[in-house]
Amino acid sequence: MPRVQQESRAYVSLSLAFIAYSLLGCSTNPYTDRPQLLLISESQELQLGAQAYAQVLRDPKVKISQDPREVEPVNRVAKRVIEAAKQSKYAEMAKQFNWQVIVIKDDKTMNAFALPGGKIAVYTGIFPIAKNEAGLAAILGHEVTHALARHGAERMSQGLLTQLGLEAANIALASQGASPIVMQTAMTALGLGANVGVLLPFSRAHESEADYIGLLLAAQAGYDPREAVRVWERMEQVSKGQPAEFLSTHPSHGTRIQQLEGWMNEALSYYKPQPGTPADLPPVSVR
Repeated sequence: MPRVQQESRAYVSLSLAFIAYSLLGCSTNPYTDRPQLLLISESQELQLGAQAYAQVLRDPKVKISQDPREVEPVNRVAKRVIEAAKQSKYAEMAKQFNWQVIVIKDDKTMNAFALPGGKIAVYTGIFPIAKNEAGLAAILGHEVTHALARHGAERMSQGLLTQLGLEAANIALASQGASPIVMQTAMTALGLGANVGVLLPFSRAHESEADYIGLLLAAQAGYDPREAVRVWERMEQVSKGQPAEFLSTHPSHGTRIQQLEGWMNEALSYYKPQPGTPADLPPVSVR
């Protein structure tokens, strides 16, 4: 069989695989009605989450805090956010997760995460940004949403399809007799275009979705959702050199604040204050 014909058939095969994956992996976010492409099974995602969590715990540089001043407020906020998740549109998944919460003593790292399966970690460096339990609830609501909405699996699925598309384009160029230099230049351009035009905006959509749903979860958990705006105002003050929004995987701080304010009336409709718990988080070492 001529080489061009073989390459054309290979191109067709890849295109059909691309379409088949798209049809078989479609889902819909229950809050935003956004179509989701999920080619990674839940069991695979849970396994990856467990492996990532075990890797964090094995890291000799990771120091798990045992200080009740740090651990108790984190556990209290996490428990209430998790209970809100179990009454949310993600209730079935939230009830199946084996939730675990740790506080990592690292005053220089402003981070928190929730892995598939419900493994939550909060770095003490995020305390000045959260400032109080309501701020921490906004952050944990955001991170828990990433896990419940299966954003990690969606990113992996999108990456898989992007790779298939680039391979198909490579085969198409070869079948037309393009020189190696032309092919290399075209593939580089296509790769950059896919990254900026597809993968990064795709990630920003996840971040905005997590901001929105996380805001509702924090409000349902009894925390003032208006504190989420102040969290991002504080983050904006300490962040330096943030890249241009169109080249970033996250929306700009200004965009996030504007979106949160737009969702605030809805969030406040879920908010029922639960007084009687300490508000401020403990101070951390000076950076």
